[in-house]
Amino acid sequence: MYRILIADDDPSIVRVIKEMLKDDYAVCSAGNGEDALRMVRNEKPDLIILDVMMPKMNGIEATVKIREISNSPILILSAKAEGSDRVIGLTAGADDYLVKPFYREELLARVQALLRRYDTLGSIREAEGSTVIVIRDAELRKDEKKLIMRGEPVHLTPTEYRITEFLMDNPGHVFTAEEIYSHVWESEAYSVENTVMVHISRIRDKIELNSKKPEYLKVVWGIGYVFE
Repeated sequence: MYRILIADDDPSIVRVIKEMLKDDYAVCSAGNGEDALRMVRNEKPDLIILDVMMPKMNGIEATVKIREISNSPILILSAKAEGSDRVIGLTAGADDYLVKPFYREELLARVQALLRRYDTLGSIREAEGSTVIVIRDAELRKDEKKLIMRGEPVHLTPTEYRITEFLMDNPGHVFTAEEIYSHVWESEAYSVENTVMVHISRIRDKIELNSKKPEYLKVVWGIGYVFE
């Protein structure tokens, strides 16, 4: 059974989310960012749900720290719907963002999609055979779920890996942000440009020698993104 960590300083929110998830998942909780980070180290949850506004260490700071030790998907919860807050959370290393209040069905759909992506693309539980894509100095080893750039392994989150695999499977093909989102997040794409843009930017920072002058992962302005 998947184990999910909920971190929120509002006990009523924690109770509500636990009630939503308890039938299908093992759930643990933390009341602040520091405790959440400690539980990630000790409990090794398969998915982490973080509120932004928490004492001791907020959700954004916790996300940055968690990304140093864990690849598990992170779903950020916030009462703010502004695009800038979404960008900050995603830039910190979160995989998805959900605005409070939310519907039970929406939370469950996000959780299921993130866990499915992590299980099949973020781990190597079901590797079958050896499939390698080589594009110049970029080598994607699908059986290991690993990207090698210029002979060195690149640390990608499950979402970053999925985007990279999708684009490297189709070199030279330009995909819109909506097409990338639909394929990777496996849900309807609506106002997703910022979400995809932030993940593309994070991948560039990891694979390009100069992210401002990319050689591999490029933007075709007004259209989308391409792996050349």
